[in-house]
Amino acid sequence: MIKLEAYVPAGTEEKVEQLLRGKEVLLAEAKAGEEKYQDSQDWLDTEICAGEAQIERILKKAAEIQANADAFVLIGVGGSNNSARSVIEALTENLDGPAIRTNKVEIIYAGNTLAPHEMTKLFRKLEGKDFYIDCIAKNFETLEPGSSFRILREYMAKRYTQEEAAKRTIATGTIGSSLHKMCEEQGYDFFDFPLNVGGRYTAITNVGLLPMAVAGVDIRALVQGAHDMQVEVHENEGLANTAWRYAGLRNVFYGDGLRLEMMSSFEPRFRHFYKWWEQLFAESEGKDNLGLFPVTGEFSEELHSVGQFIQDGTPVMFETFLDVAETEDSYIVHESPIVDYFDYLNNKDFREINRAAMEATIKAHSEKLPCLRLTIGKLDAYNFGQLFYFFAFACYLSCKLMGVNAFNQPGVEAYKVQMFDALGKGR
Repeated sequence: MIKLEAYVPAGTEEKVEQLLRGKEVLLAEAKAGEEKYQDSQDWLDTEICAGEAQIERILKKAAEIQANADAFVLIGVGGSNNSARSVIEALTENLDGPAIRTNKVEIIYAGNTLAPHEMTKLFRKLEGKDFYIDCIAKNFETLEPGSSFRILREYMAKRYTQEEAAKRTIATGTIGSSLHKMCEEQGYDFFDFPLNVGGRYTAITNVGLLPMAVAGVDIRALVQGAHDMQVEVHENEGLANTAWRYAGLRNVFYGDGLRLEMMSSFEPRFRHFYKWWEQLFAESEGKDNLGLFPVTGEFSEELHSVGQFIQDGTPVMFETFLDVAETEDSYIVHESPIVDYFDYLNNKDFREINRAAMEATIKAHSEKLPCLRLTIGKLDAYNFGQLFYFFAFACYLSCKLMGVNAFNQPGVEAYKVQMFDALGKGR
């Protein structure tokens, strides 16, 4: 389970107890689900979002794709992309490391940009490859996936017969939507985007699980991790509930005038998880002129840039370190015949060196600003499931303490009015 440690000024824990005293009803409401948010809360129960029938269908489709494709194009933006990508890039074969993958399907991402250069790169990657596409969109009015889906269907039509192209086209959307109707008319396979789950809460649904399964991720283990975390946060009360304590600490820091939370780690494989975490908290909490702004630090590299601001800059943030207890990789620094003045590293493992850098950073930073550490057992599918459920539930609690709706995003829609007008939609 996830362990929370706090390196905070004296009196902080008392402030948390005072803040949460008398608010236990908020925790109880979150556990039970709320009538006013019933259209957004199916993610609270993994049995609803990722039951056995759904997992079996996902695995069957993934096996078909693995048998018939070199590449799988995930078309999606934000919540339709981030959770799957964070796991796939961390756990499966890519340019940065070894694989747990047993198949050769390359995952290619589309629908998350409108830059023409990226479109050109996309089609270069697909040259000579057999591929499937999956357009993920709860609201099929979103421009990025909609436009990418169109050009990819056109490209596919040049490569395959109409029947074969239809077989290789998947969509994940809302039942009854225009995307669903298109699938029925064209013979595309369709997976439902849960009606009562918002995009940033869809990691443990068809949205996140199908691409993960195609990439070879053990989705059963991931769902089990999420389910075990569900049980933990629903059974534990008060400050023994880690999600409740984390939410309380965040709100105490906010009340003390801090306005940013930096998620930091010495594990580069969290690089894409950061994007999921940033969206979750920014889009859930940032409204009504309230909320902590989520930022991230990829250490140790960024200690040599933003580290200066953290240590000596304007005191506007607190820091949450994401730690992994067990690291499977190892590399020993051997003695050098050349005098390079790094002999203090002789026979040390990079695991030890990286750990020393992290502990030193937490010690140094906590002398300037509040620091938290969240530790998982190891970097695997099970623990990613734990992280997804923990942060989703903690975010919900934090929003309740702050007094904002965790599930809407009115600000996201504002720019679309101007954009659609500029593009002539509706004329």
